[in-house]
Amino acid sequence: MPARLLVAVGILLAVLGVSACGSDDNGGKPRTVTVVGSGKVTGTPDTLRADIGVEATAADVSSALNEASAKVRQVTDAVVAAGVERKDIQTQQVDLSPRYSSPAPGGTADISGYQATNTVRVTIRDIGKASDILAAAATAGGDNTRISNVSFAIDDDADLMKKAREAAFDDARSRADQYASLAGDSLGKVQTISETTSGQDQPAPLKQDSSVAATRVPVEPGEQTLTFTVTVTYALS
Repeated sequence: MPARLLVAVGILLAVLGVSACGSDDNGGKPRTVTVVGSGKVTGTPDTLRADIGVEATAADVSSALNEASAKVRQVTDAVVAAGVERKDIQTQQVDLSPRYSSPAPGGTADISGYQATNTVRVTIRDIGKASDILAAAATAGGDNTRISNVSFAIDDDADLMKKAREAAFDDARSRADQYASLAGDSLGKVQTISETTSGQDQPAPLKQDSSVAATRVPVEPGEQTLTFTVTVTYALS
């Protein structure tokens, strides 16, 4: 075989050998392991939010709206006097709808009046005053008062979230280390990270007293758990 042909064959074999050594069973893609880690921390809620509304029924639209407006102003003034700042009171809903009479057999229902609803969301930043504030609202609104969507929250949860992230990531790293060891591999660099969190704004049961002068509403914030979940993909080597 001529010398030039032998040299060409040798170069070709060498190139093929390098390509074979650089390939793997994953089509050239890096091998990875994806794990989910979780972290939980607990804290004491420092904020209570509640939707406080009033309903008014009258024979005409103007009377219903005027009564609801007057009542919601009384409720607003009462919660401000009890310790809520006006910037923490926000209108959530204003609604006006007709009321219908019960028709006689074979007859049709007629409009018998109108019902107006005005609801504000109140943020109470001093949990110690929450009971008195809710009672003041119920007293000001009387039987027209409607309290709903009461929930606790941690207003400044930055430190708790940081601790939850650290716990979740440590958990993910531990799981990934174990899987890499079981597979006979070493854990490489992080490829992707995604996260989710839950646990804020926990609803609180509330019993409403519709008496003219409402008593203190029992409010117990308890503890709140923040749960952080992180999904991490590591390279394997």
